[in-house]
Amino acid sequence: MIRSMTGFGRGEYVDDVRKVTVEIKTVNHRYLDIYVKMSRKYSFAEDKIKARIKEGLGRGKAEVSVMVDNFGISDADVRLDKDLAGKYTKALSELGSEFCSEEASGITLSLLARMPDVIKTTPAEEDEEEILKCLLDATDKAVRDITEMRETEGKKLADDLNARADIVADIRSRIETRAPEIEKEYAAKFKARVEELLDGVYEVPEERIALEAAVFADKANITEELVRLESHIGQLRTFLSGTGNEPIGKKMDFLIQEMNREANTIGSKSNDKEITSMMLDLKAEIEKIREQVQNIE
Repeated sequence: MIRSMTGFGRGEYVDDVRKVTVEIKTVNHRYLDIYVKMSRKYSFAEDKIKARIKEGLGRGKAEVSVMVDNFGISDADVRLDKDLAGKYTKALSELGSEFCSEEASGITLSLLARMPDVIKTTPAEEDEEEILKCLLDATDKAVRDITEMRETEGKKLADDLNARADIVADIRSRIETRAPEIEKEYAAKFKARVEELLDGVYEVPEERIALEAAVFADKANITEELVRLESHIGQLRTFLSGTGNEPIGKKMDFLIQEMNREANTIGSKSNDKEITSMMLDLKAEIEKIREQVQNIE
């Protein structure tokens, strides 16, 4: 099945405690490259999230955003260091007794609370297994969502590529029809040129003309290239009609390179203006196909 490498997917997991949102955005890339952006406290789940995404995506650069909202529950714990507060109290009392009047030496709760490290906030401990389950559930939904979008875009690409394959096949057919006429035209031109040079003094044997035309035809023969090009077009259609989930973008890219190589060889061997013109049209269509193939997973 043809899939585009461009897409966006969103998945959510919601319960009484939290809401997890996972968003995946993909663009073209030679391989599968996954970048996950989320709070450091959930970094333990990053490898498992990547592994789950790899199960659904074959190629593309994927930017993954993971957001976790806790409902009415703080994601931080507050810890009081009573021992340190006692030491601050003792130190402040001694300081007040020695340097301040009795009225000025009172130690308030507000003052103690502002002392470094008396009150600490630390990330609240969560059940990693439970939160991992929530994260992967949202990730699975995002992967399904983006896969659906990539398949929808892939159908559009397949329709366009099939239409362009028809154009390439038509140009190939016209080149095939034109090719046999080249030898006949060359033979006539050769005979006329020789007769003009000899000015009727000597009659050129038909065997000589036929031999010269045959040599030219052998050098300009493009039958093999046309056969291979036809085979490549058939292979392209096979890829486009496939139903498997295996990424085929790289294979199609290689196939298009081969099609372009055959077009170049046809142009260099034919030595005919009409075929050269058709070959340029052929290369233009193959290039359009190549550009579209770059978007395929």
